[in-house]
Amino acid sequence: MDEKFLKPYDPTETEPRIYAQWEQSGFFNPDTCIAAGAAKPDAPTFSIVLPPPNVTGRLHMGHALMLAVEDTLVRFKRMQGFRTLWLPGTDHAAIATQSVVEKKLKKEEGRSRHDLGREELLKRVEAFATESHDTIVKQLKTMGASLDWSRETFTLDEARNKAVRTVFKQMYDAGLIYRGLRIVNWDPKGQTTISDDEIVYEERTAKLYTFRYSKDFPIPVATTRPETKVGDVAVAVHPDDTRYQQYVGKEYDAVFCDVPIHINVVADKDVDPEFGTGAVGVTPAHSKIDWEIAERHNLSHENIVINEYAKMTVPGRLEGKKTTEARELVIEWLKSEGLLEKEEDTRQNIATAERTGGIIEPLPKLQWWIAVNKEIPGRGKTLKELMLEPIERGEIRFVSEQFEKVYRHWIENLRDWCISRQIWYGHRIPVWYRGEEIAVGEAPEDEGWTQDEDTLDTWFSSGLWTFSTLGWPETTPDLSAYHPTDLIETGYDILFFWVARMILMTEFALGTVPFKTIYLHGLVRDAQGRKMSKSLGNNLDPLDIAAKFGADAARMALMVGNTPGTDMRISEDKIKGYKHFANKLWNITRFILERTEGVELAAEFTQADAAIRDELSALAKDVTADLEAYRIHLAAEKLYHFTWHRLADEILEESKPILLGEDAAARASRARLLRDTLDTLLKLLHPFMPFVTEEIWQRIPNQSEKLLMVAAWPR
Repeated sequence: MDEKFLKPYDPTETEPRIYAQWEQSGFFNPDTCIAAGAAKPDAPTFSIVLPPPNVTGRLHMGHALMLAVEDTLVRFKRMQGFRTLWLPGTDHAAIATQSVVEKKLKKEEGRSRHDLGREELLKRVEAFATESHDTIVKQLKTMGASLDWSRETFTLDEARNKAVRTVFKQMYDAGLIYRGLRIVNWDPKGQTTISDDEIVYEERTAKLYTFRYSKDFPIPVATTRPETKVGDVAVAVHPDDTRYQQYVGKEYDAVFCDVPIHINVVADKDVDPEFGTGAVGVTPAHSKIDWEIAERHNLSHENIVINEYAKMTVPGRLEGKKTTEARELVIEWLKSEGLLEKEEDTRQNIATAERTGGIIEPLPKLQWWIAVNKEIPGRGKTLKELMLEPIERGEIRFVSEQFEKVYRHWIENLRDWCISRQIWYGHRIPVWYRGEEIAVGEAPEDEGWTQDEDTLDTWFSSGLWTFSTLGWPETTPDLSAYHPTDLIETGYDILFFWVARMILMTEFALGTVPFKTIYLHGLVRDAQGRKMSKSLGNNLDPLDIAAKFGADAARMALMVGNTPGTDMRISEDKIKGYKHFANKLWNITRFILERTEGVELAAEFTQADAAIRDELSALAKDVTADLEAYRIHLAAEKLYHFTWHRLADEILEESKPILLGEDAAARASRARLLRDTLDTLLKLLHPFMPFVTEEIWQRIPNQSEKLLMVAAWPR
């Protein structure tokens, strides 16, 4: 028996050494597996793209869960003999990455990006991204991720740039990308547009003010933002509200806080007659809902009263004031004029930018958009229809079926996608101007052209991820072999950020699905069910956890009890429990090797041992079925209970007198059973706990395969 088993298992010494062996073997690469005979050239493929971590810092426990689930499936398929590709990459995460660098620049040098200039800022952002990338790669390896590093990609590298330019031009030529003046979510702090999905709503106490525009205006209106009312063009009431029907169609002039306004009274189905007075001021330039009301009633959209810095633009007492200051001035004026009828507390969801915390101002801006409801030339379908069809045809399935309904609802209500951002880091809009001329796609070779200043929404490039990483727009062997991918596994919170957009982009560019199955995991919360955050001090760092308990323990703790699509709780105590499990497996191995050393391994089982062997075969069958159906949590639980409670607590205890007894045939049978059981369990546990199982495997004498990671899965 290897003397290593005389000492306790040490994950801190074992895990880096084992990972280096795996990397050196080349078996993360499916081509190497084929060359070495670990997979056949005509074997079926199994492919996953890693959801690319943002190059903004360290991984969190949600990433660790993603890695544990995906690596488990990849190792399982590799051991089954599939041509298995897990393709790594990182995301430039434009807004998040530039925001980190800008904050550092402001804090350390007291300068803004405009002080630095575009070229110099980009140099600093790229240096930060490179440093963060190296940290992330180290973290991925620490968690045991068996990624094919030879195929690593980056959303902002030249190959992905080419894919982005190609898709942009194709969509532009099809009339699906257009530049238009529409209302957007404007982040005054970050000075850029952001998508609906990048908004964080914070519930706060606010004041609901009921007032009239003038003493002769017949309808009282209610609002939480009286400063925007200088931009009103109408008052909308519900068509069935009998209180106001006599005023519908009438027009009124007033001077509101020094600003002349013209108000039309319109009836609109979107008005809630139960909110406030049942009448709302329509401010098209500063509300998406009001913008749509104005479009339906042919009202002006041009009355912009708040600028990009959230300051008032109207002449008079409000000019140049911040919106919060202007609000107080408007209230003072309403009171002085006797127009304020009521003031009451209410709860309000405030829209804030996820990355900067800035309060969102809806503003009309000239931006680039993807038209989701326009028919695609030659295809007779819209992008929205392309996103729904593979679900309806069963070409894509959700592991957690409840998300299919959520997905359908979101797609059915999808609006045109704003894809331009007013930041410097990212894929620059591939459009050039020269006077009235415009060039799209590749930069013109002659002089006099100026490129659009804006960059693309990060989700545009990451929407191409499953096929741009495989070499598209070229027709590569990898693209032919591994696309569509088999699975996308990510958190349910980015179903619409990313997963839906991958379906949109892939269906348009390739006419196929990006993946066959969608596995959405839940959020990882602390032991009390709270979301992990720096402010609460309840963050668990995967690297710290791996250093303290081992990556295997962290992986098992994240998988056992983790039902797809539901949030889970994690604590150091739970992780510590699976460190004990790794030690238990180590001690089981020592017992079996000690007690079977020198004992003849019989060709025949006794009846009792044959029954246990059948039990083990049934376990292998169940675990295989669970993994193939993505019931990873059930497979992990079954292996844990069999190893600890059946093998350690019962079978090994029963084996002690047999192995010490005088019946040679019984001893040989039990010795063979224990060695076979150990070999089978190591194989079954390897996808879940790769480090400790590999370490044990390599120290068992006379193994046919030198590396467990490419040993044949139990049949």
